[in-house]
Amino acid sequence: MNSIKEALTSGRFSYIVELVASQRTPEAKIFQAGSDLARIPGVIAAGVTSYAGGSAGHDPIRVGAGVRARGLTPNVHLTCVNKDRLEILKSLETCHSLGIENIFAITGDYPLGGDPASPHGGNPAAPPLFAMDSVQLVETISELRAAGMPFYTSVAVSPFKYTEADCAYQYLKLEKKIAAGADYAITQLGYDSRKFRELKRYLDDRGLKTPVFGNVYVLPPKAAEKFSKGEPPGCWVSKELLERVQVEAKAEDKGMAARLERAARTVAILRGLGYAGAYIGGIDNAQRIQWIIRRSEEVASQWEEFAAEISYGPKGGFYYFEAPPHAPKPLGVLPQVLDTAARLFPVKHEDNGLRRFLTSVLRWVDERPAAAHALERVELAIKSPLFGCKACGNCVLGEMEYVCPMTCPKNMRNGPCGGTLNGMCEVLPDKPCIWVKVYETAQSANRIDELKAYIPPRNRSLQGTSSFINLFLERDSRPGHDTNPVATTLVRIENTTEKV
Repeated sequence: MNSIKEALTSGRFSYIVELVASQRTPEAKIFQAGSDLARIPGVIAAGVTSYAGGSAGHDPIRVGAGVRARGLTPNVHLTCVNKDRLEILKSLETCHSLGIENIFAITGDYPLGGDPASPHGGNPAAPPLFAMDSVQLVETISELRAAGMPFYTSVAVSPFKYTEADCAYQYLKLEKKIAAGADYAITQLGYDSRKFRELKRYLDDRGLKTPVFGNVYVLPPKAAEKFSKGEPPGCWVSKELLERVQVEAKAEDKGMAARLERAARTVAILRGLGYAGAYIGGIDNAQRIQWIIRRSEEVASQWEEFAAEISYGPKGGFYYFEAPPHAPKPLGVLPQVLDTAARLFPVKHEDNGLRRFLTSVLRWVDERPAAAHALERVELAIKSPLFGCKACGNCVLGEMEYVCPMTCPKNMRNGPCGGTLNGMCEVLPDKPCIWVKVYETAQSANRIDELKAYIPPRNRSLQGTSSFINLFLERDSRPGHDTNPVATTLVRIENTTEKV
């Protein structure tokens, strides 16, 4: 029986403990921690990390198999870092063959040392390839599940975003993950009960019954200092909390009792708010985990008091249900022109005479390589200065409010990663996240709901070809048209040639 699925189905408040599969930690020590945790009532699984903070660690699938052999259900983190679609499918097939059902589907942190200005990240040995994003990964897992592989999928969400675009898009993207087949969610790290409450209300208001585990990180001073700077991406600690942790660290026990108490109180808050469980990180010592669980049960009735206490958000930060409405920015000239053209010449989504005529012309061009190449060069010459086009051959500008996804260092097509900080990019912190512009343009055009459309992985074989030809000849991947079907490689993956 899958202990996570069983716990969530029964509605029993439960615990998942994170095991960081870092290269600095011997696998034997990780396995021993898993063995100890397996004996704690209420602990239903261990989260086994991959590429935590952008650093490669032990193989999470191998560690997950070892943890499972010691009696604890693994929830293996599967990232999209440095894997093409075939490699991701192979990883999932390996999990299935080892009896690992629980997958934490995440895009993953950008590899440390990679140069986003280089197509290979400046590191040929480990190019920062992002052939898929987390939503596409969930969709892929769902297709495998429909074919008989009993995967149970968790996804990440960060309510701890304090600008409108960052916050709203995290929730929009969670909806896309749920629609793609996510079974439950796990929050990223934060210490703001108002945000925990906000996420729960957002789901409840939309009738979404997806269970959520709240992240409970046992926070030591060094980690607090790093998190206060937004390191690693997706983690954030306020100045006030940092100062409190630093004061606590002056105690004889270096602040251990205080941070364990804070963790227990956070668990009580999550239970009171109706979360499915707690995802405990920053510590894997079985005795201390037991203490947190026992203490949280002792003080469960005081959760509202603790919620008022553990509310470390920035002053003036955005809260989804508390922010006063504001007028959207005026729609830019370029989006207006392109929107008008799309209305006057509806050829992308409609089968009409104009589309059939353009299809016949472009088929004629496609049959002449020199002409097809010339068209691609003209297309790039226009779209590159306007949109930052990288000639991916799978143009989705119309679905992304005329923002090119290839200008994102991770090539995300379904929303921002969890590493944004106050609207700035995780990888290029001096530049705004491209999804801020996507959100603001959609808001100006009154089509935010359209951002929930699923965009499939790009067909990477079309790199450097004309997106116009690919669109009209039905070669590209776009909403409603995925040219990377999992079914083509589902039965067996027997060679290293990418077939999808």
